[in-house]
Amino acid sequence: MRQPIRTTCAYCGVGCGISATPTGPRTVEIKGDEAHPANRGRLCSKGTHLGETVELTGRLLHPMIGTKRVGWDKALDLVAKRFADTIARHGPDSVAFYVSGQLLTEDYYVANKLMKGFIGSANIDTNSRLCMSSAVAGHNRAFGEDIVPASYDDLDAADLIVLVGSNTAWCHPIVYQRIQAARTERGTKLVVIDPRRTETCEGADLHLPLKPGTDVALMNGLLAWMEAQGLTDRGYLDAHVQTPDGFWEKLAQGHDLWTTAKTCDVSPAQLQQFFELFAATPRTVTLFSQGVNQSIRGTDQVNAIINLHLATGRIGKPGAAPFSITGQPNAMGGREVGGLASTLAAHMDFASENVARVGRFWAAPTMASKPGLKAVDLFRAIGEGRIKALWVMATNPAVSLPDAARVREALERCPFVVVSDVMAATDTGAYAHVRLPAAAWGEKDGTVTNSDRTISRQRPFMALPEQAKPDWWIIKEVAQRMGWRSAFAYQRPADIWREHARLTAYQNEGQRLLDLGDHATIGNDAYEAMEPFRWGGQHPLADGRFSTPDRKARLVPVTQMEVQAPLGAWPLTLNTGRYRDQWHTMTRTGLSAKLARHREEPLVEVHPTDALTLGVAAGDLARVTTAQGDSVFRVAISDCQRPGDIFTPIHWTDQTSTGGRTGMLPRPLVDPHSGQPGFKSTPARLSKVATEWKGFMILREPVQAKPACLWATRVTVPGGALFEVAGNGDPAHLEARLPKGERVEAVDPARGTRRVAIIVEGRLAGVLIVTRTGLLPSRDWLIGQLAASDVGPAVLAARGPGNQPDKGATICACFDIGLNQIVAAIRQQHLGDVPAIGQALGAGTNCGSCRPALAAILMQTPQEVLDAAE
Repeated sequence: MRQPIRTTCAYCGVGCGISATPTGPRTVEIKGDEAHPANRGRLCSKGTHLGETVELTGRLLHPMIGTKRVGWDKALDLVAKRFADTIARHGPDSVAFYVSGQLLTEDYYVANKLMKGFIGSANIDTNSRLCMSSAVAGHNRAFGEDIVPASYDDLDAADLIVLVGSNTAWCHPIVYQRIQAARTERGTKLVVIDPRRTETCEGADLHLPLKPGTDVALMNGLLAWMEAQGLTDRGYLDAHVQTPDGFWEKLAQGHDLWTTAKTCDVSPAQLQQFFELFAATPRTVTLFSQGVNQSIRGTDQVNAIINLHLATGRIGKPGAAPFSITGQPNAMGGREVGGLASTLAAHMDFASENVARVGRFWAAPTMASKPGLKAVDLFRAIGEGRIKALWVMATNPAVSLPDAARVREALERCPFVVVSDVMAATDTGAYAHVRLPAAAWGEKDGTVTNSDRTISRQRPFMALPEQAKPDWWIIKEVAQRMGWRSAFAYQRPADIWREHARLTAYQNEGQRLLDLGDHATIGNDAYEAMEPFRWGGQHPLADGRFSTPDRKARLVPVTQMEVQAPLGAWPLTLNTGRYRDQWHTMTRTGLSAKLARHREEPLVEVHPTDALTLGVAAGDLARVTTAQGDSVFRVAISDCQRPGDIFTPIHWTDQTSTGGRTGMLPRPLVDPHSGQPGFKSTPARLSKVATEWKGFMILREPVQAKPACLWATRVTVPGGALFEVAGNGDPAHLEARLPKGERVEAVDPARGTRRVAIIVEGRLAGVLIVTRTGLLPSRDWLIGQLAASDVGPAVLAARGPGNQPDKGATICACFDIGLNQIVAAIRQQHLGDVPAIGQALGAGTNCGSCRPALAAILMQTPQEVLDAAE
C-alpha cells in the first residue's frame, strides 16, 4: 500500500484535513487527518465517501471546440485570439471571467491578475458572490477589512453559541459536532434562529422560528434591550468603536421587546428568554451563514450581528465573536486574492493608491481602476450584449444563479463562451464554444483557506488523466498567448503562492491584517511540506485595533426593511438550501451511490396546513411557480416548515432530473451593498401535478440521459442507475430505454402494472416497473441483483425468497443504515438513546450529522416511526 497523502476536503468551508492513501490508479482510501486543526480526524458523510467520486465517469478529458476533440495548442490559441480580438474591438469591459470557490488560491490568483492587471477590467466574479459576499461587505463596513475575527477554537470556549440562518448539522457537520462536544463537556448553551425547524434545532436550548427576512429586527431589538438594561460595554465602545451620532436614539425607536416579537412573528416569552440568556453569557459566539447572507438585505443583517458584538465587547476574546462560516472549500482564498469583482487583490479595494500599488507590483500594463460587474449584473450584461466573451471556471451558473432561465438565454446569445470544468456534460457546458478539461480534486496542487483563516495544502494523490490540466496552467497559457509571457511565467503552484504572499506584504505597513510576508521566500520543498496555519492568529482583533484610518471599528446603523405580506397570486414564501449528503450541482456527490440515497429526489417541503389547503399529499408531484419560472418537485409534508413557507433544494440539474430546478425560481434581486442574491424569500405558489402512472427503472450500464417523461430523476446506485419516473399517457415508450437481451415480463391489467426485466448472460441488465393504481415494490432488492451472477425470471417478483426486509430511507450515509433497520434495532434491543443506537448499529458514530435524526426517531412512538418508515 502506498503512503498516505495529507490533503484537504473538497467540500465546505470547514476545510477538513484528509489522509488519502491511493490503493490503485483511480481508487483511494479516505480517512480524516487527525493532525488537522479543523477536524481532528473527523469527516462528514460527504468527506467520508470522497473515494467514490474519483473515478473517471463523466469526466471531460480532452479540449473540445464545439463537439470536436482538439489538442491543447489549438484550443488555447482560439481562446486567446477570441478574447484579444474582442478586447481590441469592444474594449476590456466586453469580456468577463466567472470563477469559483472550487478553485485553489493559486488558480484564483492567476485569473484575477490576468483580468484586473493585464486585460484591464474587473469583470471577474465568483460563485462565492452567491454565498458569502454579504459577510465580506459587512466585515469591510465594520472592521475596514474582510476579517473573520474568530476561530473554531472559540466554539470550545464559548458558553453560548447562537446559530443564525445555518442548518449546521447538515451543512457544516464537523462544526456541529464541535458544538455538541462543547455542550456535553462544559454545558454550552445553544440557540438556533431559523424559520425552519431543521435537524440543527433538535436538542437546542431554544429555537426562534422567526419570519424570513426579519434578522435585522431581531438583532436590533436585542441590542436596544441590552442598551436599555445598561449592559453594553461603554469602555470598549469608547476605546475601540466609532458610534455615529444619534445611533442609540434611533435604535430605541420601534425596537422594544413586544414590537420586535411582532415583527419577527415569535412569542415575546421566547424573545425574552433569548435576550436574558444572551445578557447573562458574555462568552457568546454568533455563527451565521446563508440564511443571513442570501438576502437582499444580507449586508445589513451581517452588520446587525456585528453591531451587537461590538457594542457588548464580545469580540477579540476567547469564546466571543461574530463568526461567518462559508459554504465552499476556498471561498476565503478567493476573497484573499481578489476573486470578487468588488475587490482588487490582497484585501485591497479600488482606491487610487491601491490601484497604483498593485499596478506597480504586477508591472501591469492596463490596471482596472474600478469594480467590475457582480454575478447577477454580469450575466444581465451578457444577455444585453455588452459582454461578448465569457470564461466560466469550475462552476455551473446555468443551475446556480437566480432566474436561471434568463442566465441560459444570456449564455446562448454570448458570441464566445469558454468553460473549464471537470465534467463533460453540465448545464453550463452545453452553451460552451470551447470546453477545457480541468484537474479534479485528487489531482489538484495548491492551497485553500477555510472559514477561520486556516490555510492548508491541497496535494495531488492521483495523476492527471489523459489531457486534463490544472486551472492555473490553463489560465497562464492563455495569458502568455495574449502576449504577457514573462508576467505569467509560472512553472509550479509554489511560484504563484510566493507572489501572492509578497503582494499581501507589499507596502502594507500594517494597514491590512492580511500579511503573508513570511511566506514570500518559501522554498519549493517547504511549500510542499507546508503545515496548516492560521493567518492573523487566534484572535486578530484582540488588541482592539481595526483596519480603518483611525483604527476603530464602526457601528453601522441598519433598519429593518418591511417584509412583504403574501400576495394573492403568490401566497407562499420559497426558501432554498442544501441537503445533507449532496453538494452544489451534484457533479461530484452525484457519483456516490451511498450519498445518493439520503434524499433521492428533489422535494418541496410543505407544512401540513398548507398541504391540506392546496390539496397535495406526501409523494404527490407539485409544481412550484414564481414570477421567474416554475419546476416540478416531489411533495414532502413537514411540520418543520412555518405555515406559508415552502423549501426546495438547490442541487438538481438537467443532467439529473426533469424537475427540481430550484435555480429557475428565485428573483434576480440583490443586496445593494454586496450584490448577493436573495435566495431565501421568493413569493411563490404551489399546485398539484396529476399523473396517470408512476414507476422506476434500474439500469446496469452507465446511463446519463433521462427517460422522456413528465418526471424522471436519476439516482446513482451500486452497479448502475435508478430512475424514478411518473407521467401521463402510455408509459410503453420507456421500454425503449431498456438494453437488448433476454426479456421477461409480467402484466397485471387490474392495477395497470407492467414489469419488464432484461437479462444478459445470467445478469440483470435492466428492469422497468410501472403501475397506474398499484403499489411499487422496494428498489433495494432489485438494485442488489445488479451484482448477482445468476438471475432468472423470478426477478420480476422484486424480492428474494423468505423475509427480505427493506432497510428504508437512508438515515446514516456513512454506514448506509436505513430507517427500518434503526426502528427494528430500537424495538428488538430496547435502545433508549443515540449512543445506544451507535453501539448497536454504528449509526451516528462517524460524522454525527444523522444524530438529530436518530434523536427524533427515538422521540416518536413505535407506531409513528413504523408509519413513517412505511
